[in-house]
This record gives sequence, structure tokens and C-alpha cells, in this order.
Amino acid sequence: MPFDVIVLGSASPYPRPGAPCSGYLVRSAGATLWLDAGPGTLAALQEHTTLTDVDAIWISHLHADHVADLLPAVYALLFADLRPARPIPLYGPPGIADRLGAFLTNTAAAPIGEAFEVHELHDGHFAEAGGLTLATTAVEHGFPAFGVRVTDGDRVLAYSGDTGPCAALTDLANGADLFLCEADGPEPSTVHLTPEDAARAAHTSGRFVLTHLGPFLGAADAVERASAVHTGQVEVATPGAVFAV
Repeated sequence: MPFDVIVLGSASPYPRPGAPCSGYLVRSAGATLWLDAGPGTLAALQEHTTLTDVDAIWISHLHADHVADLLPAVYALLFADLRPARPIPLYGPPGIADRLGAFLTNTAAAPIGEAFEVHELHDGHFAEAGGLTLATTAVEHGFPAFGVRVTDGDRVLAYSGDTGPCAALTDLANGADLFLCEADGPEPSTVHLTPEDAARAAHTSGRFVLTHLGPFLGAADAVERASAVHTGQVEVATPGAVFAV
């Protein structure tokens, strides 16, 4: 049975009115998964579900436009009206708990473990979340960063996170039913993708969606550039869009 990907936000590198930064809600019959938690995505998430109903959170890397809304999420879970039954499993790059804790307090007593059950990612990491399997792959972004394949055993979502061109990205996208891929850069880079780079990685995947377009790259231009390389339809992730996997 298909599952859905809801775009909470895709802006880079800061949120705009009505356009949060990177964040996606994956919903299947048995699971709710929050992929990346950029600024503004916690509010957008609550248009679809409550934070305490999220089965797991997966973070691609520790740049603020992908992780910053975990900070208010801690307050929501521990000091507000939400009452989680248990800490939410949080899958993120090495050091994620220390990074969050250092921001929340200047002591060693930051209650990260009361809000999140933290698991550090590595290349080849696997996890289960309510019937979904998350297979993590290290990608190239200048410091620890990851992409992920999410599957219910039948359909596959591949999400690039932020990355430059690399063989791991092509492997990540290979055969995916939906490939959600960043195209932050108007010019070639070792740490971000152009639309052409993204399209080349997508050549063996099914539905192809560009996301995380940089401020110097408009949606129409990105689609036109990717379409010059990709033979299939090219779509763009916009806040509130829903893609069936």
C-alpha cells in the first residue's frame, strides 16, 4: 500500500513567510516519521499530527536549517502541555545530543534524554519505526551528513539530505519509487547539487522531486535545467505538497 510524504518545508537556508526550512512527514498505515526538523517545520507538522504521535525523527545533518526545530520540540515535550508516553527515537549524526544540549543549557544537565531516545547514525545504519525501515547512507557535505531510504517492504522513498555529487547518492536513489533530492546550488559544488547533478542521480529512480532550492535558483529554472538531463517528469517540493510513494 502506498505511503505519503508531506512537505513541511523546503526553504534554504532560512525560512520565509509560509515556507519553513527542510522537513518532511512520512505517513504510512502504521508509522509517522519526521525527516529533518528545519525552522518552522514543528508548526507545520502540527497541521497534520501531534508531536507525541511521531514514531521517530531522522536528521540528515547538523546545519541549523535541518535541525533547529528540535530545540522547541524539547520544550514542547518536557515543559508544555504535551505528555509523551516515552522519549521519541531520534536518529541523527554523531554529536547531535551534545549539540542540542549545549544550546539549551550551559550545564551538563540538559534533559535531552528525557525528550529523545538518541541513536547516532553511521553509514549502513538501519532502524525500524512502526513498520518502516530506515537505511542510512553517508553522503558528501563537508562534514557528517546522510541520506536515507525509507521502505515499508514494498515501496521505497529515497531522500538525499544535503550532499554534493557522489557515488553514494546514485546508489541511494537507485530503483527508488520516489527520489526527493536537494538542488541548492546554481553552480557546481562539492557540497551541494545543481539540478543537473540531481537529475543524473535520479536516472534509475521513479518519481523525481527537487527540493531545498537555494535562494539563487527559481523553481521554473530548476525544473528546466533538470529536465534537460532527466527523461521523466520533474517536480518541485512546495510546503504542504503531498507525494504518494
